[in-house]
Amino acid sequence: MENKDELIDRKTFNLYDGLIINREDEFGWLIEAYMDDTYYDYFTSMADNDEIMVKVKISREDNDPAFFITKIVSINTIGENKMNVLFQGKVVDHKKSRIEEMLQMIIEEGYQGESLLKKFKELI
Repeated sequence: MENKDELIDRKTFNLYDGLIINREDEFGWLIEAYMDDTYYDYFTSMADNDEIMVKVKISREDNDPAFFITKIVSINTIGENKMNVLFQGKVVDHKKSRIEEMLQMIIEEGYQGESLLKKFKELI
């Protein structure tokens, strides 16, 4: 997903395969997208962007997607008509941020103590 003048430009790419690795270090996650090389020009034009949001499904197709703020670390041609793009970045925990926003809203509405807990449980 690319941010163009405060609008999100979403693109979908057909993959042959992909790999997502939690490096568990300061570099975060490594995401490999293995695809047709018809996307080569698009990704090379994006290579200088410091922040590219990527939405992927981890492990199974029926899982909820995970969002990452990434940067392209390499683009490689593989054999004839194929390529891979390697992204490196951090996962964005949308669930946690939604809960924090909801809690902040309830507090601003004046809820406290038991009433805060009750209202929070209702909204969840």
